[in-house]
Amino acid sequence: MSTANRDPSVTSEPEQVEEPESNPHSLSRAVLARKSEYVRPHRIRIKVGTWNVAGCPGTDKDLASWFVDGKGIEPQLDAKLARLSVSESIETIEINKDHNATSKPSATSKTDSGAAGGPNSSGVSPGEGEEEPDVRLLSGDKIGLYVLGLQEVVDLNIVSQTFYSDPNAIAKWQDALEAALPKGYHLVASEQLVGLLLLIYASPEVAETISNESTVSVGTGIYGLLGYWGNKGGITSRILLGETTRLVFTNCHLASGHDQASLDRRCWDYNRIVSQIKFSPINLGGVVEDEGEKIGDEDFAFWLGDLNFRLDGLPGEDIRRLLTLHTRGEYDLSKKSTGEIFSDDGVIVLRNNDDDDDGTNTPGMISREASFDKASSDEDSELPDPDEFLPDPNDDPASLQATLNSLIPHDQLLRMIKERKAFHEGWHEGPITFLPTYKYDVGTVGLFDSSEKQRAPSWCDRILYRTRTDINLYEKKCNDEVEAKKRDEDMKKMGIDKAAEDENVLFDYDPAADSSADNLGDTTYDYDEYDEGETLEQVITKEGFVDKIHLDTYMSHQRVMSSDHKPIVAMFTLDYDAVVPELKAKVHAEVARELDRAENEGRPGLTVIVDAKDSINKENKHFADGSEGVDFGELGFLRRENRYLTIANTGRVPATFRFIENPAPQNDTVKQPHWLQFKFVRFQVDDDEETRDPLGDEITLEPGETVNAFIEAHVQDLAHVQALNAATAQLEDVLILRVTDGRDHFIPIKATWIPSCFGRSLEELIRVPRGGGIRGLIEKRQKGGSIPYTLEVHKSSPNELFQLTEAIAILAERAIADANMLDEVKIPRDKPGWPFDKDSWQTINDEDHDNLRASMIEALEVDKPVLESVNIDVPVIKRLEIVSEVLLLFLRSMPDGIITTPLWAKIEQTLPNVGSSKTPVEAEEARSVILDILATAPYNHISFVFLMSMLTRVANELISLSKEALEALNSRRTSSPGTLARRSLSFRRSAGGAVAADQAAILRRLAWERKTAEVFGLAICRAPRSTNPKEKKATEDKMRGVVEVFLRQDRT
Repeated sequence: MSTANRDPSVTSEPEQVEEPESNPHSLSRAVLARKSEYVRPHRIRIKVGTWNVAGCPGTDKDLASWFVDGKGIEPQLDAKLARLSVSESIETIEINKDHNATSKPSATSKTDSGAAGGPNSSGVSPGEGEEEPDVRLLSGDKIGLYVLGLQEVVDLNIVSQTFYSDPNAIAKWQDALEAALPKGYHLVASEQLVGLLLLIYASPEVAETISNESTVSVGTGIYGLLGYWGNKGGITSRILLGETTRLVFTNCHLASGHDQASLDRRCWDYNRIVSQIKFSPINLGGVVEDEGEKIGDEDFAFWLGDLNFRLDGLPGEDIRRLLTLHTRGEYDLSKKSTGEIFSDDGVIVLRNNDDDDDGTNTPGMISREASFDKASSDEDSELPDPDEFLPDPNDDPASLQATLNSLIPHDQLLRMIKERKAFHEGWHEGPITFLPTYKYDVGTVGLFDSSEKQRAPSWCDRILYRTRTDINLYEKKCNDEVEAKKRDEDMKKMGIDKAAEDENVLFDYDPAADSSADNLGDTTYDYDEYDEGETLEQVITKEGFVDKIHLDTYMSHQRVMSSDHKPIVAMFTLDYDAVVPELKAKVHAEVARELDRAENEGRPGLTVIVDAKDSINKENKHFADGSEGVDFGELGFLRRENRYLTIANTGRVPATFRFIENPAPQNDTVKQPHWLQFKFVRFQVDDDEETRDPLGDEITLEPGETVNAFIEAHVQDLAHVQALNAATAQLEDVLILRVTDGRDHFIPIKATWIPSCFGRSLEELIRVPRGGGIRGLIEKRQKGGSIPYTLEVHKSSPNELFQLTEAIAILAERAIADANMLDEVKIPRDKPGWPFDKDSWQTINDEDHDNLRASMIEALEVDKPVLESVNIDVPVIKRLEIVSEVLLLFLRSMPDGIITTPLWAKIEQTLPNVGSSKTPVEAEEARSVILDILATAPYNHISFVFLMSMLTRVANELISLSKEALEALNSRRTSSPGTLARRSLSFRRSAGGAVAADQAAILRRLAWERKTAEVFGLAICRAPRSTNPKEKKATEDKMRGVVEVFLRQDRT
């Protein structure tokens, strides 16, 4: 912060406090450990003001004069200022005196902020015709923070304004304050809660150092449907000054009223505000605290506003009469009259001569024409005798301060603090040397309430403050009391009735009887002992810095007459340690370099080696670093490619590492397919045979040790295949090797996709020309991606479908023939759905299964015979199961299937009960309707017929039925279950063993038809899927029914 217009900085060194534990790898903590290098002492003045404007018009026009310019102080009615010219100096008070006022105005002579008195310091009043001294508070750009709290900025008597904030009010007061402030002041916080308004402005130098502003409001007024309304409540703002010091300002308006219920409500209002306020978390250097702070977590707190606490135990009339004597100057009869011009009521009444712009005649602020003391003579210039100096007003029974001291013990706020009901947690208040701030007749300096209610004068408007030290002392005292009470209870349990009877007991503590504990070391109300020259209070902040604060002055502006309340101000001097950004940036850079060097020396170091032939960078002759990446070359559907990495610990310390998943982008909601598998392995050679033993997911290597990483690429997700064919996805990824306490290694992985016939629509496949297959077409077009529908149609049905259906029919016949001739060939006829149901496959776990399947897929992609892709030595059962698996993969990979979504909608609408056809006639009708619908899409129709013909052929080969069994099957389908059982039993008894055999074949045939239809229904139909389990099951039953009607052997 610039030193311009600011007092010299505090030169004391910051107190050594215990440093937090520093993590050598934590940059922020390491920078904080060197805070003494970039933190310097600063000093600012904070001016806090509060005023209940009572909704009176024109009050905003008085704001500049009293809050910014510091005017409106009445020395005669302030016990502190009344003796300013003859005793002490206050550096926050300025006194201007204009000599020769009767001739022409001359330059005003101002004392320095630290000077006392003025040209006339002898205590002799100005002579006739001289202007009275202009006494005002330190103001202008000598203030670092202006904090203003206003109450009743709207008329709370208007119902609509009691519950809702008027946006025009905040604009009016902001404009008034900004017009009065010196140029360059910045708005730090601005918040309105119905009639409450909190404004904080900072000088240009201070504003640059303020951060983490958080303002919260809490209503405590009328309770409604939406909670407590804001006609009463509080606004609290938290700021962080210089990245070190937390300041909290609370402006409140508590419940009004003089009775006990109102007093209890004020205490409730205070405690609700304290408990409900929660600020946003502090953000320092990008590090955000876990939880938001609350009142009590700050370093310095200031509480201002209309607290509404009254005077108890004295008649209001007596208080008013006693104070009125002081306002008239009639209290001390031993002194001569001062000769002021009073009204009939004994108070000064001042009004503006001209109306305001808004047409109102609002009381204004002008200087009195008469001096405070006309009895003195200008000719008497002799220095006064020391014995004639005024005594300390606290010792003078006739002084205003003595009267105030007699009233203060009746203050409700003081009593609530003693009873620990409100403001008892370490709050301080400056000495009260001014008249009660409430309630006055508007337009008067000192005329107390003359209405019918004649409210008793009270100090309703207050400014309190406390420090972190105050809170800590309060909490410590509370803990000591709990411990003392616990010890007392323990002694009673031991049979010791009185603590003094045990010689080992050091004391017997009773908090209720300890009058010295009422204010926890608080000398706020010990006015007789107040010393304006006391040193600043030292505070250890939350961040561990040493700050100091001092209350310079606390007074009211008695001559502000536009409201029934008098505004009050408190001036504070705050010495605090603040971060100097330039120095911190220098330290930050140094720490970053030191940590980087230390971490590089002490952190694990790995080197990842990729064989040159597998590296993305093929130019290397021998080996490539892992950062250049791994290239898998060409990769096709369901083909596995393997690569190996060698990982060596080339550092000085043990290294622990593991592979982690590559995180998906934040905006990417689509789950990325897994096409890479990685694990750590150890190679071993036994009997000239190399084996790899898998290791754990996390490996630790000592310096000099190595380990191999096995990476496998395998594209198997059908949706991924469709995206790769359409060129909307690429085979690219980044493998992340996470090193504990070390640097992550990012290893790029890539492969070149081989276009496949799998994952393409029927409309694309019929445009693939004969000879060369899909690969030939892509090579000819020199372009990947989807096959345009504008190309010529070469086939009425995909050639791949024709090849697979023909191969299955041929292999099924061979399997039946081998089973009839060879004992070792066993066809699993007892497994429904074989060879199409996955659960019935016998060879899926064979070691060469994946290679044989990949060979068949490659044969389809280059348009070669499927049966020739597999060696004839492979058992026919295995070949049949693999071809069936490939067929189902082919059908499922087709985005639109064979029965597309529009075709399915027509079938479902025409045959809502397609899965429940019983009689041959019903089945024939269903087949006819389905074929008619499919005929609207000829290519789909032909493909469907190919497939159904193959399935019927395989069914008849695997489970053939005699004529008698067929008749029984048709009868079974048309009968109820009970009838079926009775007929089967009677038929078995009459026909003997042959009929029992037919019955078993019928059951196998029915089970096979149902299971096969279930498998192919899901493979070829594209029906909308429901998330409802019942609806999903019903749809699947219909898809099964579409296929099942074509598998029935009910035609003779």
